[in-house]
Amino acid sequence: MKFKNPFRKEVKTSASAKLLVPFGVREAKFTPRQYDQLAMEGYQKNVVAYRCISLVSRNAAGVPWVVFRGKGASRERLHEHPLIDLLNKPNPSQGGAALFETVFAFYLIAGNSYIEAAGPKNGEPLELWTLRPDRMRIVPGGAGFPIAYRYQVNGTTFDYAADALTGQSQVLHVKSFHPLDDWYGMSPMEAAAFSIDQHNEAAKWNAALLQSSGRPSGALVYKPAHPEALDTLTGEQRDTLKAEIEQYFSGSGNAGRPMVLEGGLDWREMGLSPKDMDWLAGKDVSAREIALAFHVPPQLIGIEGSLTFANFEQARLALFDDAVLPLLDHMRDALNNWLSPRFSDDISIGYDADAIEALAPRREKTWSRLAACDFMTVNEKRQALGMSPLEGGDVINAPL
Repeated sequence: MKFKNPFRKEVKTSASAKLLVPFGVREAKFTPRQYDQLAMEGYQKNVVAYRCISLVSRNAAGVPWVVFRGKGASRERLHEHPLIDLLNKPNPSQGGAALFETVFAFYLIAGNSYIEAAGPKNGEPLELWTLRPDRMRIVPGGAGFPIAYRYQVNGTTFDYAADALTGQSQVLHVKSFHPLDDWYGMSPMEAAAFSIDQHNEAAKWNAALLQSSGRPSGALVYKPAHPEALDTLTGEQRDTLKAEIEQYFSGSGNAGRPMVLEGGLDWREMGLSPKDMDWLAGKDVSAREIALAFHVPPQLIGIEGSLTFANFEQARLALFDDAVLPLLDHMRDALNNWLSPRFSDDISIGYDADAIEALAPRREKTWSRLAACDFMTVNEKRQALGMSPLEGGDVINAPL
């Protein structure tokens, strides 16, 4: 008969974890994309992607975090706790909303976001800081967890050590799902990359059109006025003619200026009109596809023309249902796995959904339905709303 050693630490790991490291342990794995290109072409140069990222990240950061003690029906919401102070004032230069807006924006741009806990290694953090995703490298371990997070900036490298068995570290890595990568998440802008490029090219085409007299380009055809003249212009004549056209007939300030041609010159249109290219329709399609990648209703970024109050209200509700609330759920679970245990095992983090104004119509319908239920006790109704029970509330207030 074999007896288990009570002093032996039980190790729980996936049987396939070692297969996640085919390139060698302790080698930093780089992100499979160019973050600077995603940030520049998508966030900085594309107004639709910028609007989508700002809309989701700011709305998510505006939802207040709450702290609970206990679990289940006995869970109690706390109004004073060091964790509440940390979430509201994570560091000297940022408030809670500013920090989490940055965290969510990095997540939407790169598919990865990193938070550093400054303070004791296993104790209560004193500050929280965001780390840029393009500067972070993951050093994989043999058990399927990173053994370090390597941060590089200005030629300086710093390694945040991670537990090879549990993955716990001073750094929290929040990532989205990636079907082809075990260590990094996938940015929504990767899925919308072609649509972003098309939208950017349409904007460049429009700008170039306005700078070129506001009309499609054409050609100057040279026809000699005399039979004995040369059939072609000399290099000097061609350069002089080109310089005069650029000086007097290009740009928005010269739009509509008449062109006087002489010496056998004839102007012929060669470009297609915006209507022929269906430019506006193509740009709207690209904008819708970009919004689709970020789960943002097109009405909220000004694509559709019918912005009635009812449509806008439903669009706001869809924004929270499809984009903001799933992002908050993902972040809440990550914080409860990484941050809450540093304070206490019975402490958990949540967010106050009742503070979301866009969900007010849904809450009113729920309250009305519960108030009309004459077969539920007071505490059952409170439990359905996520509220703690009341003493003497296990009664049914049914009308006589």
